[in-house]
Amino acid sequence: MPQSVEVDLKGIVLSDASFGPQEIEAISRAVSADAGRLTELRDAVAELEERDTPTPATAVRLGVCYYLLGRFQRAIETLSHADGGAVSLFYLGRSSVALENYADAAKHYEAAKKAGFNADECAVFTAEARRLAGDAPGALAVLDQLFGPVEQTAEYLYQRGATVAAIGENPLEVVALYERAVESDGRHAGALFGLALEADRRGNDEQAMTLYQKSASCFPAHVGALINLGLLYEDRQQYERAQACYERILDAYPTNSIARLYHKDASASTDMFFDEEAQKRNDRLSQILNIPVSDFELSVRSRNCLQKMGIRTLGDLTRTSEAELLASKNFGETSLTEIRDMLHSKGLELGQFAFQSKEVETPLDTSTMSADEQAMLDRPIADLNLSVRARKCMVRLGLSTIGELIRKTGDDLLECKNFGVTSLNEVRDKLTQMGLKLRGE
Repeated sequence: MPQSVEVDLKGIVLSDASFGPQEIEAISRAVSADAGRLTELRDAVAELEERDTPTPATAVRLGVCYYLLGRFQRAIETLSHADGGAVSLFYLGRSSVALENYADAAKHYEAAKKAGFNADECAVFTAEARRLAGDAPGALAVLDQLFGPVEQTAEYLYQRGATVAAIGENPLEVVALYERAVESDGRHAGALFGLALEADRRGNDEQAMTLYQKSASCFPAHVGALINLGLLYEDRQQYERAQACYERILDAYPTNSIARLYHKDASASTDMFFDEEAQKRNDRLSQILNIPVSDFELSVRSRNCLQKMGIRTLGDLTRTSEAELLASKNFGETSLTEIRDMLHSKGLELGQFAFQSKEVETPLDTSTMSADEQAMLDRPIADLNLSVRARKCMVRLGLSTIGELIRKTGDDLLECKNFGVTSLNEVRDKLTQMGLKLRGE
């Protein structure tokens, strides 16, 4: 196959020469190597649309190009009136999957196989349709029936990795399968996305960013990669880059509600004034306020009084008045002076933030819970498999277990940066599946 820079996109789309998997792959590789050639492809498609006497063969080219450009409904409408051959049937299946019509996709793949399309490839994508329809074990059964060279292809390795991940089995096997897929094809959008997602889940932001970027640069791009890449850009206050990711999705999926919502959030953020120095000052103050009082050399009397009052950090002291301290048994002027001096050493004052009422966290009543239910509360939040945006909020709030999460109210979560109603509903749904709720619900 010629190098991508040498591919004549217009010639492939508009000529009357053969048009099959090799030519389609050449188009994808060319646009992946140079995103600027997407305009060239769109122009060629527009010219093909204007032909007065379209033939069934022309409909195949046009329908496949619609699929590549993300115009899936038009792809189905066009391919349904094509030549009925193997290629048109196969891409009817691919377009049906994109529109979440998984049963139709399986029928089209079966018809494509009977019409002469590569049987192994039809089986691999049938497995994908089953997995996405919620039948991961059935998808794995399809893949288990395949033997020979197909087992070394990037698509097979990716689909097997995604299926094992959906079943919830060995995560090390999932990563190994994705890595083998990328070794086989360094431009496989799905495998790159899978590796990025695993890195993201483990908090390896830099590695995740690099892999999401590689996946997003492929053509057609992986929607999940564009969503998560946009979220990472937002975390770095790179809102224009985030908008560009969401716009690429909306270009192909104009009705994608998640991309539209995130695009709106990112657009609003670009209009906000961000005072970097003020943010740094607030961060430094926050660090000081979180210093435990146990870090200081205090008298036994002072330490005991603070412990009885539930005062554990300098921040707690700044929200406590002198009168409250003196009202504590055995706490006198000597201890008060000692506390004042300790705070002065850090540039703080007693009662400085007394206007900020200390939140009293309602204790979680576990007396009626079984041992299994109590153990569930100790499970890590990662077990909820939340989206990137929701997981970032958990990190910002310092939440690590499910028990800590259900002590929060919905309003508590909504106060977290970049966490909106969509993410809140996601958290609620995940908790509901475990028979749990947020505090106050």
